[in-house]
Amino acid sequence: MTDRAPVDPDSRPAALGVSPLRRIPLALRMLFYGVVFLAAVLVGLPWAFYQIDVYFPAVHVEFGWIRIAGLVLFAVCLAAYLGSSYVLSRHGKGAYVEFDPPSQLVVVGPFRHVRNPVAACLVAAMLGEAIALSSSGVLAMFCVFAVLAHWQVVRVEEPLLRQRFGRAYEDYCARVPRWIPRLGGREKR
Repeated sequence: MTDRAPVDPDSRPAALGVSPLRRIPLALRMLFYGVVFLAAVLVGLPWAFYQIDVYFPAVHVEFGWIRIAGLVLFAVCLAAYLGSSYVLSRHGKGAYVEFDPPSQLVVVGPFRHVRNPVAACLVAAMLGEAIALSSSGVLAMFCVFAVLAHWQVVRVEEPLLRQRFGRAYEDYCARVPRWIPRLGGREKR
C-alpha cells in the first residue's frame, strides 16, 4: 500500500495537456487578456500609426462629419467584440487566445451567424477608429490588420480548431460563413 495522494488533473504539467494558466480563474485571465490586448491594439498601435499623419501631413485625409459615423462604428464593434468574447469564454470554457484556448466548440450567440465574430468585430472597430480619428495612418493599420486577421484565422486558428474538435468543427464550417453572415441570418444546411 502506498501513501501517495491522488493526482489532481489540473496539477499535471502543461506538456500533458493542462495549462498552468487554468489555475487562474477564467474571469481574471479574460480581464488581463482583454485589457492588455485592447490597450495594445486600440490604443498603442493606433497611436504609432497616427504618427504617419503627424510626420507626413500630405497623406492625411479629412473625413469631416463622417467621423461621427466612425465613432459609432467603433463603439458598436467594440461592444460586439466584448459580447462575442464573453460568449466564447463562457460557452467555450476557456479564454479566446490560442495559448489558453476554449475547450468547447462554441456555436451559439453570434457564432451561429459567423465563425469569427471576435476578430471581425475587432477589425471593424479599427476601421471605425480610423474614420473617427480621420487618420490615414490608422486606416493603413486597419488594412494591414484585416489581412493579418484573415491569415491568422485561415493558417493558424482553423487548423487548430479542426485538430481540436474534428468533425464537429467541419460540420460547423459547412454551415456558418467565416466572416460575413448570410443575408437573412440563416445557416446553410
